[in-house]
Amino acid sequence: MKVLWSVMLTTLLFLVCSADASAAKSLGKKPNVVFILADDMGYGDLKVYNPKSKISTPHLDKLAAGGLTFTDAHSGGSTCKPSRYALLTGRFAVRKDSFADNRGPIITEDRPTIASLLRNRGYETAMVGKSHLGFDKKNVPPAAGKGISFNYDQPITGGPADRGFASFFGMHASLDIQPYFYVRGRTPTMTPKNTVGASESVGGKDGWNHIQGAFWRSGNVSTDFKHVEVTPRFAKEACQVIAGHDGKKPLFLYLALPSPHTPWLPTKEFIGKSGAGMYGDFMMLVDQVVGQVMASLQKAGMTDDTLVFFSSDNGPVWYDKDTERFGHRSTGTLRGIKASSWEGGHRVPFIAHWPDRVPADTRTGHLVAFADLFATFAELTGNPKLPQSAAEDSVSFLPVLLHPDRKHKARPPVLHGNQVIRAGDWKLIATRGGRGFNADRKVKYGTELYNLKKDLSEKKNLADQMPDKVKSLQVKIQEILGN
Repeated sequence: MKVLWSVMLTTLLFLVCSADASAAKSLGKKPNVVFILADDMGYGDLKVYNPKSKISTPHLDKLAAGGLTFTDAHSGGSTCKPSRYALLTGRFAVRKDSFADNRGPIITEDRPTIASLLRNRGYETAMVGKSHLGFDKKNVPPAAGKGISFNYDQPITGGPADRGFASFFGMHASLDIQPYFYVRGRTPTMTPKNTVGASESVGGKDGWNHIQGAFWRSGNVSTDFKHVEVTPRFAKEACQVIAGHDGKKPLFLYLALPSPHTPWLPTKEFIGKSGAGMYGDFMMLVDQVVGQVMASLQKAGMTDDTLVFFSSDNGPVWYDKDTERFGHRSTGTLRGIKASSWEGGHRVPFIAHWPDRVPADTRTGHLVAFADLFATFAELTGNPKLPQSAAEDSVSFLPVLLHPDRKHKARPPVLHGNQVIRAGDWKLIATRGGRGFNADRKVKYGTELYNLKKDLSEKKNLADQMPDKVKSLQVKIQEILGN
């Protein structure tokens, strides 16, 4: 009888795996892909993750109701640049030795990206929004201090237009980092010859600190660049990409929003409308952008043939004082915020929507990471084989997208840092730093070990009780990184 059950189980597993493989092959024509990335948005800002959220997001609620919500998805890091690097390259950010975008491109010219992968497989590739992965510095005068400089008399190379995207409209970094100007392709739309003073919201009734509210640094700005107009401008450009798509090739659109990262600049219709101050109001604008993109797909007749993803690059800049004032937990029950190795820094909202392909109104606890988009897109386009020496940390989750109700092979360990690992239910933080903007500076953090299945809020450190588990996870880190 045991032998019979063993044979039946083996057969069942074979059929499930075969079904997933055949499903990937039977998808028909290659779908359009739209990836919308928010900036500094919390895991608990959406009601699908946090029913007590004080922010109204009807368009994102609708996206989740019509698709698959991942509850254990992780960005490539807990700050902007590492996350974007992992997303585009399929590699853990810890493999990169420097993220100094003022020295040049963070993604080297020979490094394949999800854009170059899809372009090579017949896609029209377009990016709109924030790059923040550097540009070439040939013949560029050195910047003063830690600033970033450009030579506006020559093409601005080394950015998205040279890393797989056939078209690019956006800006070089965050909305609070000067100089402030737009780039189309490799050319500034206007040279930033004017200056703009610094802005902040310190001292107001809401108690924002110096990196919250309407914060940006002083610097050069172009005439056509107005901070409050940037997010709506990117929405308009993304919708124009969709409207102008001729359908001869499938479309890959990467919309990298600069919001709700500072400066928090909601447009007039959203000011004072959320229950979470300027931040919540700005999140409502992000939600509106998602609605505009979905409406554009509908108008273009592309909805049924388009796989849409929505996520955030890392956690929010939302302190305990903000939670106490507004009663809004931007990270839900998670510990930590932006720049933290705790879950609130890198566990992010992640929603997939694809009518009649991805089951509607479903949830999955399957572990995924930004690095996994590369292998997923490779399998989605009919050839799971990855380019040589590329995307070594990427694991396809296409079977999970198509059949979230089935049992799937667990994802291998994920590295959140060179001493931070997630393996199964276990997470190890073996570094003294990296606890985020809201960490207590007086505390010297040591080794931390958590069982996330039992302790998602990371309250019970088991490192002293389980030294063997700590050691085994440290060994796994070395196995992944090698030398």
